[in-house]
Amino acid sequence: MNTISERTTLGFIGLGVMGEPMCRHLLNKTRGPLLALDKDPNAISRVAAAGDGSRLTAATNATQLAQQASVIFLSLPSGEVVERVMRESLLPVLRTGQTVVDLSTSAVDTTRALAAESAQRGAVFLDAPVARTRAAAERGDLSVMVGGEPEQFERIKPLLATFASEISHCGTVGCGQIAKILNNMVLFETVVALSEAMAIAERAGMDRAVLFETLSKGSADSFALRNHGIKAILPRDFPARAFSVEYARKDLGYALKLAEQLAVDASGARNVEALYQRAIAQGLGDQYHPVISQLFEPK
Repeated sequence: MNTISERTTLGFIGLGVMGEPMCRHLLNKTRGPLLALDKDPNAISRVAAAGDGSRLTAATNATQLAQQASVIFLSLPSGEVVERVMRESLLPVLRTGQTVVDLSTSAVDTTRALAAESAQRGAVFLDAPVARTRAAAERGDLSVMVGGEPEQFERIKPLLATFASEISHCGTVGCGQIAKILNNMVLFETVVALSEAMAIAERAGMDRAVLFETLSKGSADSFALRNHGIKAILPRDFPARAFSVEYARKDLGYALKLAEQLAVDASGARNVEALYQRAIAQGLGDQYHPVISQLFEPK
C-alpha cells in the first residue's frame, strides 16, 4: 500500500462553515505544503493565521490546485457543485496517483459516476462525507463515513484523523454517501417526532422542558433529543449559518432520490420534505433546521 509522505502536497477546495476548520486542522497536523481555494480570501487568511502559514498557499483556481496537489479535498455546498468543479476543473487534469476526497454530501449516483471517470484518468475518487456540528469541526471531532476500496481508505485515514475522531469505512465508493444521507434522514425524521411530541405535550398542559428531560431518561433518548431538542427546539434557538432548512432539504432530497431509484416507499422522509417546503415558504429556509418545530406552534 502506498503511503502519504510528509512532503505530499495537499489541496483543499471550499473553506466554508465546515471546510475552514477542517482545512485548519490539516494544516496544523501535517507537515507538507497545502494549497487552499475559496471564493472568500479571508477564510484562507484565517487558516494561515491559525497555523504555519508558510506552508499554506492560496490557489488561483481549481485547475491549478489539481495540477500541484497529490491529495485533493472537496468541501462544497452540494453534489451539484462537486460535479461542476470536477467536470470543469479537475477531471481534465487529473493524473495517475492522485486522490480526490469528497467531504461534501452528494448524490450516490453522482459520486459513483465521478469515481468511474476519475479512474479512467488513473486517479482515485473517494466519498467521505462528514457528520456532526460546526463545533465538532472546530474541535477536530467529526465523524467521517468513507466509501472506497480498503487500501484506499487506509491510505487517507491518517489525513481524515486530523479533523475526525470517528472514521468509518462503509464499503465501496458511494457507500459513505449512503450512510451519510440515511443518517441525516433518520435525524430529520426524529426532529419532526420531537416537534410533534412537544406540541402535543404543551397543548395537553405539560411543560415542554419537563417532557424533554423525562424523555432523555427513557427509551426515547437520542442524539437528536439532546442536541436538537434540548439545545435548539426547547429554547427556540435557530441561528443562521448553522445547518439550515435549505441544506437539510438538499440532503433529504438525495435520500429520497435513492429511495425512489430502489423502489422504497420512504413516506416518513416525504413528510419531512413537505414540512421543509412549508418552512421555506414561511421564510425560515436560512435558519437552523430544527426551526420546523415552529410549524407545530399554536397559531
